[in-house]
Amino acid sequence: MNIGFLWTSTVSLLLLVVSQSCKSDPDPTELNSLTLTFDNRVGDKTLALATGTYQNTLGEDFTVTTFNYFISNISLKKSDGTTFTYPQDSSYFLVRETFPASKQIVLKRIPAGNYTAVTFTIGVDSLRNTMDISRRKGVLDPGDASHEGDGMYWSWNSGYIFLKLEGTSSKVTPDPAGNQKFRYHIGGYGGYNAKTFNNLRTVTLPLGAIAAKVGPNRQPAVTITTDIAKVFDGPQKISLAATPTVMFSEYSTTVATNYASMFRVSDVKE
Repeated sequence: MNIGFLWTSTVSLLLLVVSQSCKSDPDPTELNSLTLTFDNRVGDKTLALATGTYQNTLGEDFTVTTFNYFISNISLKKSDGTTFTYPQDSSYFLVRETFPASKQIVLKRIPAGNYTAVTFTIGVDSLRNTMDISRRKGVLDPGDASHEGDGMYWSWNSGYIFLKLEGTSSKVTPDPAGNQKFRYHIGGYGGYNAKTFNNLRTVTLPLGAIAAKVGPNRQPAVTITTDIAKVFDGPQKISLAATPTVMFSEYSTTVATNYASMFRVSDVKE
């Protein structure tokens, strides 16, 4: 018998067994997930683009025609005080009212445990804003046709728009075409070559008295209500008549401070 052939065959068989053994050893977190569903509303009313009519606390009526925002850098706090940070490269999401699927974020491969709070950033952090374009994929790709029409990137300013809120109000002075539009395009991460305002905001939301339990047979769903009314009626009151357009200006920090208060957990289901 050819000893060399026997040795080679034995080694090959052992490698095959090891390979199959590795393949059959599943990732223990493979079935663990937690879903964040964003329910966009105005006060106690469901958001209805272009058709719903709402009123802020200053008595100004308005409709909403566009509502988009970035959610990023998600982390989850356990009942034992430890924190699981979702992998950053996979932690950028663009919530768009016109695209229902975008309002449901499924976080996969979550370590098993009882979770009591969720933290996330509204916007896109400075590191990712300035990263080579080759490392900005999916919703961060300014040229991605799937969200090109939403225009969530300032090519002239090389930065992402963190929140875009547009609509109409009878209190806004008509433009030359007779339109009474308001536009809030809020971005700004602190500046690249020179310091500017920073409109990144981080939000931590408790999930309630009962922890969200994650495991192979436990895949909780957390509903987060996003209240557009808080954009106008947050820590500072914003008048549509006085300020119908806010983009890359110092006043945008007022809007950012307000929209940081528009999120709350409204439901947790096992």
